[in-house]
Amino acid sequence: MMQKRSFIIGIDEVGRGPLAGPVTVCGVIIPLKFDVKKMNEKIPLKDSKKLSPLQRERWFSLIKKEVNISYSLKSVSPLLIDKMNITRSANHAAACVLKNLERKIKFNRLHTYIYLDGGLYIEKDVLKDLGIPFRHVKTVIRGDEKIPAISLASIVAKVRRDAYMERLHLKHPNYGFSAHKGYGTEMHRKAIKQHGPSKAHRLTFIRNFYTIKR
Repeated sequence: MMQKRSFIIGIDEVGRGPLAGPVTVCGVIIPLKFDVKKMNEKIPLKDSKKLSPLQRERWFSLIKKEVNISYSLKSVSPLLIDKMNITRSANHAAACVLKNLERKIKFNRLHTYIYLDGGLYIEKDVLKDLGIPFRHVKTVIRGDEKIPAISLASIVAKVRRDAYMERLHLKHPNYGFSAHKGYGTEMHRKAIKQHGPSKAHRLTFIRNFYTIKR
């Protein structure tokens, strides 16, 4: 049965730096001996930022179809980012995806190894509640380039967040979200100065160049 197998979980976030939109965290779980790279020998598995949109979509399509892979996503809104700060928001989302995967897969905690991309951490209280040994959890600098499961998580998070920002563009067309996905491009900054922030903006991120009127 599945719970007797050994697994690797990779967790990554997308959207830490933008001025607008959520931060989105994905956790991907794969069997320890599953060769991810054989899923797609034409497009190398990389950090999502190093793949084109079409390459990411192709990988995402394969991830969804692969029976050996499951994933969980959690996004934190701009409002909560402003209240919690970006680091706490991303770490909170990482804990949520781990809990969701545990409920979904019921993996063997003693035979599951969790790798987070640099900057992400899961509180020891969360791991203790889940019964996951601390020694099985590691934050890896540039993990999205080193750990295939993290690379997969990066791709899923990027595709899903980008799709959300495309939809957000239809709601707030003045800011060009479909072009920059909320990042602080010159065009985006000019739009904020001209139109003011929307509900999709992180007010704590734009105070250095825009005076918010209360």
